[in-house]
Amino acid sequence: MIGALIFGFLPLAIWIALLVARRGFWRLRERDTQPVSPPAIWPSVVAVVPARNEADVIQHSLGSLLAQDYPGDFKVVLVDDQSDDGTGDLARALNSDRLTVLAGAARPPGWTGKLWAMRQGVDHASPSAPEFFWFTDADIAHAPDNLRTLVARAEEHSRVLVSLMARLSCRTSAEHFLIPAFVFFFDMLFPFGAVNDPKSRVAAAAGGCMLARRTALEAAGGIDAIRHNIIDDCALARVMKRQGPIWLGLTDRSVSLRPYERLADIRKMVARSAYAQLDYSPLRLLGTLVGLFVVYLAPVLGALFAMYYVQLAGYLAWAIMALMFQPILRFYRLSPLWGLALPVIGAFYAAFTLDSALQHWSGKGGMWKGRAQASYNEGGQA
Repeated sequence: MIGALIFGFLPLAIWIALLVARRGFWRLRERDTQPVSPPAIWPSVVAVVPARNEADVIQHSLGSLLAQDYPGDFKVVLVDDQSDDGTGDLARALNSDRLTVLAGAARPPGWTGKLWAMRQGVDHASPSAPEFFWFTDADIAHAPDNLRTLVARAEEHSRVLVSLMARLSCRTSAEHFLIPAFVFFFDMLFPFGAVNDPKSRVAAAAGGCMLARRTALEAAGGIDAIRHNIIDDCALARVMKRQGPIWLGLTDRSVSLRPYERLADIRKMVARSAYAQLDYSPLRLLGTLVGLFVVYLAPVLGALFAMYYVQLAGYLAWAIMALMFQPILRFYRLSPLWGLALPVIGAFYAAFTLDSALQHWSGKGGMWKGRAQASYNEGGQA
C-alpha cells in the first residue's frame, strides 16, 4: 500500500495539482511580447554592470548597451571587479562618452563580490539622481529596444522593479538536456504570475536584467540591504516588492553570451546557489531530495516496474510532466521528446543540489569567478 502511494498515486496527485495550480506557471504566459505604451517623458537611466574576468564577452555586451535606441538620458557604468584578464582595458577601448569604467575596490567582509561591485556602481551614479538603475550582467547582450520596453513597462503601472529572464545559451547537447529545465524549475518555484501580482508575497527576479526605480531602491535600504545574499536577484525582488509592484517575464530581448558546453559547467552554475536557496538547512536539503525522488523518479519506476493501477498512475504522472515541459521546449526550439527525459533531468538537478551542499560544507560554497562568497560571514553559515 505504501509502495503504491509513493510510486503511483502521490506523484500523480502532485502533478495534477501542479498542472492546474501554481498560476499555470508552465504555460509561460508572462512574456515581454505584450505591447506597452511609451511614457510621456522618458526618465533618466544608468546601467550598472558588474564584471570580473569577462574579457571574452565584455565588448559584445557593452556594445549592445551603448546601441540602445533609448530616447531619454542614458549612461553606462562598468565596475571592473579586480579582473586579471584585461576586462577593464577592453571596456575602455570602446571609447564612448556614455561609458564610465570604474576600477573596483577590494571586497569588504560580509559582501558578495557581485553585490559589492553593484554598490560601487550605484554610489558613482547616485549624485546625478537617475530615475532608474538598470542592473545587467557582463555576459548578457540586449536588443536595441530592450531598455525602451523595460522603462515603458515600469512606468505603465508605477512598478519599482522590472526584470527579464534572459534566453540562456542552448546549443550544445548538455544545454539541450539541462537548460530548459533550469527555467522550468525556477518558474515552478517562483511562478511569474504570482511574482507580478501585487497581492501575492511571492517575489523573484532574474539578475541578468533588472530595472530598479532609484527612490524605491533607496527606501528599501539600497544594495546594502542584501549585501550577503548569494541569490541576489531574488533577494532584491523581496525588498523591492515591499515598496511597490514588480514584474518578471521571459524574453528574447536579453540573451546570455555564456555557453555551457559541458554538464560540469551547468553543475557549477546550479551548485553555486542551490543550497543557499534552502537557507543552508540540512533538513530542507533532505526534504528536497526526497521530494525530487517522489515527484520525478517514482512515477517512472512505477510505470516501468509496477502493475495495474500503480503502473497506470505512474504513466499518467509521467505524461503530465512531459506535457507541462512542452512550452519551455518550444521557447528553446527543441524536440518535444525531451519532455520524456524530465525525470532523468530532475535526478541530475537533485545531484547538483547535493553537490551544492557538499561544497558549502567544505568551505567552497557560492564559488563565483574563483571566490567563495560571503555566506560564511552572514546569513546561512557553515
